[in-house]
Amino acid sequence: MKLSVRLVDIAARGVLLHLQDAKSLGVFPGDRVEIINATAGLSIADYVETTSSLIEQGRIGIYHQTNEQLQVVDGDSVEVRVADRPVSLDYIRKKMDGDRLSREEIGTIVSDIVHDNLSPSEITAFVISSYINQLDIDEIESLTRSMVETGDRLEFHTGPIVDKHSIGGVPGNKITFLVVPIIAAAGLLIPKTSSRAITGAGGTADLMEVLAPVEFSASEIQKMTQKVGGVIVWGGATNIAPADDKIILQEYPFKIDQVGQMIASVMAKKFAVGAHVVAMDIPVGKHCKVHSIPEGRKLAQQFIDIGERLGMRVECALTYGDAPVGRAVGPALEVREALAILEGADSPNSLVQKSAVIAGIALELAGKANRGEGAALALDILKSGKALKKMKEIIAIQGGDSNITSEMIKPGEFSHVIKADSEGYVVELNNRSLITIARTAGAPNDHGAGLYIHAKAGTRLKRGDPIFTLYAERKWRLEKALEIARTLRPVIVEGMLIDRVPNQRDWQTGWHRGNGVE
Repeated sequence: MKLSVRLVDIAARGVLLHLQDAKSLGVFPGDRVEIINATAGLSIADYVETTSSLIEQGRIGIYHQTNEQLQVVDGDSVEVRVADRPVSLDYIRKKMDGDRLSREEIGTIVSDIVHDNLSPSEITAFVISSYINQLDIDEIESLTRSMVETGDRLEFHTGPIVDKHSIGGVPGNKITFLVVPIIAAAGLLIPKTSSRAITGAGGTADLMEVLAPVEFSASEIQKMTQKVGGVIVWGGATNIAPADDKIILQEYPFKIDQVGQMIASVMAKKFAVGAHVVAMDIPVGKHCKVHSIPEGRKLAQQFIDIGERLGMRVECALTYGDAPVGRAVGPALEVREALAILEGADSPNSLVQKSAVIAGIALELAGKANRGEGAALALDILKSGKALKKMKEIIAIQGGDSNITSEMIKPGEFSHVIKADSEGYVVELNNRSLITIARTAGAPNDHGAGLYIHAKAGTRLKRGDPIFTLYAERKWRLEKALEIARTLRPVIVEGMLIDRVPNQRDWQTGWHRGNGVE
């Protein structure tokens, strides 16, 4: 069928057909057609959307990404034919049925994801099928290798190359801002590619953006790492394991982090940057992704097993996850807190100690310290000022202001202090609720949004004492976050009084009529 082109300013792949043209071709929404630009000798197969009004009969709407390959202009004539569906859809259906996928089948799925041969809904089907029918260790390895093979890789000629990762789920887990400069200051290379927040109040890349740009190519990351020893960049701006970000995008609406895909996601990026040793942080707690120590040990062993298959030494730390790391949650607040420690502050202790433990594991794996002595070496590097000096070098090489200090970083201009309404002790902080409140306030997109916790578990409070301060860059967001905070009550303060049941007496008419007495 010959159709006239109309370019559609939608930054995606796909084509738009009038319902009657789609009916003539025998295609439905989600089916694929091949579009042929005979003049340029170019063609592409893409999925179809239909309309009865946006495109007139006899024309075809070409989306922006599709036209990057097709190279047509408004009014051009193109040939449109029915195209075959990708064979990877059969493999996804196979996984939906609970069957195991081969190395070749997973490789085909990943390749089609990378080359945009699968629609978002089809990628979602793969995500959900792997969530319901868990990937086994062989499938995880296949997914990991396929992710690496379809993207760019870093190649360093010195070693060992070090990396670290936290599986997330704990607010305020900004340890990368201490671990990376400590490792680099020890003379090791650590090309840290990080993610943006999916469900949290700030991914490491979101936080680093407070200090410097984070979007660089793989070759730029390699050069910067070789020059100063480390970087903290956004992995999504590279072509390193490109299928991963497309998969994560489809996981986001469901707020799921399927274990097999998570392991493949993490290990693919470590493998792609050439890591020889990896220190893993697995927070464990009631409100974490991992709820128990046995569950954490099982996950740790899976990371270690995949690492061995890929030639990487992996060691995992199960860490306490029932409270935020430090007191700050949200990009600017967290960066300010981390920089303050690099500058010489010795609290919050939870942030200092956790960073030292994770950095210490990496130093031991890399041969810089004997087993059991890594954390002490990490603390020495931190307290000596070497880590601060190295962090300034990292900020500078990424295009930021190396003269920045913690005092120069300001949170959002709108704030409100949540105070204790009774005397008692803080007995619990609900991480998920804290994250929800911070996100409602605008984090991570609004860098100044978030919250600062004044009272952590075990703190004795008097009535009117501050529990946490909420920050926002926009007043309406602060008000909305306060509404959510009053509903969720993320910090539980417990005293002798558990609840108060008011007397229902109507002082004008006597007893409350509901009890049958006048």
